[in-house]
Amino acid sequence: MEREYDVPLTALRSLYRALGRVGRAQTLRETLQAVVDGVVEGVGFEVAALSILRSDGMFETLAVAGPRNAREALLGRVQPSDAYDREFSFAEPWGALRFVPHDRVPPELLEVSWIPDIAPPQQPGAWHPLDALFAPLYAAAGELLGMLSVDLPRDGRRPGPVQRELLELFATQAGVALANASLAEQLRENQERLAASEEAFRLAFDGAGVGMAMVEVGRDGPARFLRVNEQLARITGYAADELCRMRPEDLVAAEDRAAEAATARRLLASAADGPPADAAVRRREVRWQRAAGDGIWVAVTTTLIRSASGGALYALDQVEDVTDRHLAEAELDRRARQDPLTGLANRASLYERLAGSLQLSTTGDRRGAVLFCDLDGFKAVNDNHGHEVGDRVLRAAAHRIAAEVRDTDVVGRLGGDEFVVVADDVDEADAIGLAERIRAALAEPIVFADNRADVTVSIGIAVYPEQGHDVETLLRHADTAMYKAKAAGRNAYAVYGR
Repeated sequence: MEREYDVPLTALRSLYRALGRVGRAQTLRETLQAVVDGVVEGVGFEVAALSILRSDGMFETLAVAGPRNAREALLGRVQPSDAYDREFSFAEPWGALRFVPHDRVPPELLEVSWIPDIAPPQQPGAWHPLDALFAPLYAAAGELLGMLSVDLPRDGRRPGPVQRELLELFATQAGVALANASLAEQLRENQERLAASEEAFRLAFDGAGVGMAMVEVGRDGPARFLRVNEQLARITGYAADELCRMRPEDLVAAEDRAAEAATARRLLASAADGPPADAAVRRREVRWQRAAGDGIWVAVTTTLIRSASGGALYALDQVEDVTDRHLAEAELDRRARQDPLTGLANRASLYERLAGSLQLSTTGDRRGAVLFCDLDGFKAVNDNHGHEVGDRVLRAAAHRIAAEVRDTDVVGRLGGDEFVVVADDVDEADAIGLAERIRAALAEPIVFADNRADVTVSIGIAVYPEQGHDVETLLRHADTAMYKAKAAGRNAYAVYGR
């Protein structure tokens, strides 16, 4: 009787040592190898192989313990899960184990990748080289994780109750260890992916060719810069550490702050509304003040980064300096609205301004006047001195007229030697006084280099809205008054209808 208990006790000690090595394994691969090594060392088999159930439903053999030829034949083997199902249809259930006797499986279904080099036994109960014994490995929740297969019992016989119990016990503990190792491996992979993602983000953030900023999001909108790259520091003129003590609104020019605050409110509102995902993205162009005090235009694209629950974690700003484009557009607009010779407003710009003034005068009690100015004696300048001198005279005349008007008035050139002044909020007496000043300014000879030009000006005045309610009518009336002034002897002015 004493000997019957000695064998299991020795086996249990070997089993616990093997399980201890499984528990100390650090990685999934180490755990798999510890399992198969534990079967060989602690349960009494010469060969053990462990196949993992992959996410695609295939079993892949990742760990083998035993002779070299067995490892070479079995490692890396991949087979579908139904391969085991076919074998198990002929198996004998030994508790949780499945024993497939060699004489039950039809030859056409027998797929053996490795056969131990032993002769088929003659005595009953001996292990046959084509016998197969499997122990499915399950997680604690019952999920199938893999398949442990064993071969060549050391005593050469089919396992009895004690050895089966040991293998089943080992498989149960190995399933738990495998589940824990798989979870730990997944966590490590997730951490590595996260670390790689964070490093990729850092490299992209810091090395971006545009300004980048992570911005804290408060209840009312952007609170402060959390992180900025060097490109943003170059754009703003502030050092990176200075920016991280500032709020985005500190950079916004005063005239754009209200619009920026409204954008922030819309951004937070879109985040609160949830999908679609692109709702929490805003692109706009806004004026900023640099550290030196000069103004710049920037294009800012703000993306709200959310947590898994949908809450706002922070905002990510991409900032481009678009000052040069704005200056170029402003220059193109200026040229499109400006007379190229004199720099005054051109015909289109003048008409636009006069139309706006007339609109205001018809909807309120505002008044204004149009002064149509035509140079006297300019044809003689062109005939006697040439067009180059004529152009210089036109520029000088334009400068003298512009010098006599208010900043709120507009002076334009219709073409040739015809100029128009649009003056808002004046009555007839004010318009006459302005005409007198312009006439006096042009009464003085225009002298430059060795040339002298004696030109004067005839001015026609039309006061609106009394003397015209649309641009064409008002200009025609002022033109009529101008011809009346010329007929009176030139170097004079006349008021339409007087």
